[in-house]
Amino acid sequence: MAKKGFGGMMPGNMNQILKQAQKMQENMQKMQAELEEKEVESSVGGGAVTVKVNGKKEIVNISIKPEVVDPDDIEMLEDLVLSAVNEALRSVDELQSSQMSKLTGGMNIPGLF
Repeated sequence: MAKKGFGGMMPGNMNQILKQAQKMQENMQKMQAELEEKEVESSVGGGAVTVKVNGKKEIVNISIKPEVVDPDDIEMLEDLVLSAVNEALRSVDELQSSQMSKLTGGMNIPGLF
């Protein structure tokens, strides 16, 4: 009885699959580099606090309007900064998911982002 290669696949098909996987990996690396260069901005409190985050999830800028700084209410300022940072990080996650979905055709591949 003759064997048919890997699990019934012909060796030529396996080469095709490997080439496709390599191309997808190259596209992912390119997209990841592009995402790292992008920046997202989040603003809370009617623009009182604005946070800018890059695609590496690094905070690159925090802007606080002077009228928000009240020495008697530091907790409110802390809450605004925390909210702005968390919203900016969520925006980066959404950007990454959106870009990855374009690359994978909507397939959810664990561990990619």
